[in-house]
Amino acid sequence: MDRALLATPLERTPVNDDGRSGATLERVVLADGSRVVVKRFDPTVDLVMRLSRDTRGREVDFFVRGVLDRLPANVLHPVLDGWYDDGRGVLVMRDLGEAVLSWHSIVTRQQAETIFRAVADLHAAFLASAPGDLTPLGSLLSMFEPGRIRPYAGAALVDYALRGWEYWPEVAPGEVGERVLALAQDAAPLTAACLALPQTLLHGDLATVNMAFEPDRPGCLTLIDWGLAAAGPAELDIGRLLAGCAHLFGPVDASAGSRTIVARLDDLVSLHRQAAGPAYDTDALLLGLLAGLTWLGWNKALDIVEHPDPGIRERERAALPWWLHQAEKALETGLV
Repeated sequence: MDRALLATPLERTPVNDDGRSGATLERVVLADGSRVVVKRFDPTVDLVMRLSRDTRGREVDFFVRGVLDRLPANVLHPVLDGWYDDGRGVLVMRDLGEAVLSWHSIVTRQQAETIFRAVADLHAAFLASAPGDLTPLGSLLSMFEPGRIRPYAGAALVDYALRGWEYWPEVAPGEVGERVLALAQDAAPLTAACLALPQTLLHGDLATVNMAFEPDRPGCLTLIDWGLAAAGPAELDIGRLLAGCAHLFGPVDASAGSRTIVARLDDLVSLHRQAAGPAYDTDALLLGLLAGLTWLGWNKALDIVEHPDPGIRERERAALPWWLHQAEKALETGLV
């Protein structure tokens, strides 16, 4: 793109950071009438950059090195250009508008199948050939370690996480809950276990808010926000997606009440198994689900105890035994 067009834009509008990282996003109308989204990387205001030890915007380097050019045909990205300005990254992206999912978007069955197919193809494309200089896996898996985030107390996301981990022993009593909490407090054993498995490129923050379905590209998944991309076992992306977003996938049986979320989780695991094909690894998936729980268990505990919507409190309370059962099975493998 012509970078000079950014110097005299017709219009600039802040974009809500639905990922809640603190990243600086603007929707910009350029002098030629085209619309883009500009992301500027500044660790002084971007919490996720600080937690992942990103000092200038790894996502820009990811683009500059051509990694996005290696994505499979059914995995798209919106990046048009990227560079460093005084050591801090600038990324210009296509404005995807309403195609980007929100925290309230319900994923249809067809979209779910597209997601799991595309993610499986992404992992297959980079198996044993993930690029270097990504987010260190240890930094990714320890993102919400209480000891790591406590110095940032006062930031809303950090305060939520700290409070959620305080609730964890109350909502998950017993040996499995204690071992999950121990890994949440020190992810080093989990990181070592993951590094011993086959490695591929991970999106690193595989959540529905980082996805878009573009009407003119049927069967394709557009992934945004590659700032936490890492190298690790493919199943870590699956664990992250299910831990944070399983409730946003369409109901399996609307009449099943609190059992709906458990059926949905089982169904999503089945979709992953079908999409992965011969690459499916039960033990690796269990490890990925355990990682998802140690990453976002605080959010589940917080919803169970504090959420103002009783339906959401019940939903998360009903799902937690499923997650703890997966954690127990993962621990029984001896991988961790």
